[in-house]
Amino acid sequence: MIFDLDGVLVDSEQLWDDARRELVRERGGRWGSDATRAMMGMSSLEWSRYVRDELHVDMAPEEISIAVVERLERLYRERLPLYPGAAETVAGVADRHRLGLASSSNRQIIDLVLELARLREFFEVTVSSEEVPRGKPAPDVYLEAARRLGVSPERCAAVEDSSNGIRSAAAAGMNVVAIPNPEFPPDEDALGLTAAVVSSLDELRTFTFCAA
Repeated sequence: MIFDLDGVLVDSEQLWDDARRELVRERGGRWGSDATRAMMGMSSLEWSRYVRDELHVDMAPEEISIAVVERLERLYRERLPLYPGAAETVAGVADRHRLGLASSSNRQIIDLVLELARLREFFEVTVSSEEVPRGKPAPDVYLEAARRLGVSPERCAAVEDSSNGIRSAAAAGMNVVAIPNPEFPPDEDALGLTAAVVSSLDELRTFTFCAA
C-alpha cells in the first residue's frame, strides 16, 4: 500500500502554491493561469525549472527549490497541516499492510513531515520524485517504491488526490484509490483510471486492498 503525501496526508497543496507565488512575485516573475496545475506532481528539479523558464524567475533551479522549501519548512515547524485522522489511518492500515510513500515533495520535506507527525515507523520505504528520473504523471516514483518494497506494482494499491498523481500510479500498473482534493479536484479522465474513489481518509481504515 503506497501513499502520496501532499493532498493525502497533509493539506499542503495551497501552501506549496503560495510559497511559489511569493517567490515569483518577489523576483519579478509572471505567474501563469495554468501554473498551479502544471506543477502539481512535478519533481523539485522539474518545477524549479518551470519557475525559471515559464514564470521568468532569474534564479538557478537549485536556488529556486531551496528558497521554496525553506518557506515550507518554516510553516511546517510552526504548524504541520496534517489532515484530521491521517495519523490514525496510517497506523490502522499499517496493521494490515506493508506501507510505502511516493511523493513529489523534496526528500527533506518528506522526512520533516514524517518526523513531526511521528509516522516514520509505519513506512518501510519512502521515495521522493527527485530521486527518480521523472516526476508524476510518469510512473517512476511509484515503480521505485514498489521495487524497494520488493513487490510487483500490480499487487500494490496507491492512494492519490490529484490528476497527475492518479495518472502516475495507474501508469505504474497499481490499483489506485482516489481521495479527490476539493481545492484542486482531479480531472474526470484521471478519475476514470481509479479502482475506487473515497471521500475521506477514514474510509481507508476498513478498505480492502490488494496485498502489498
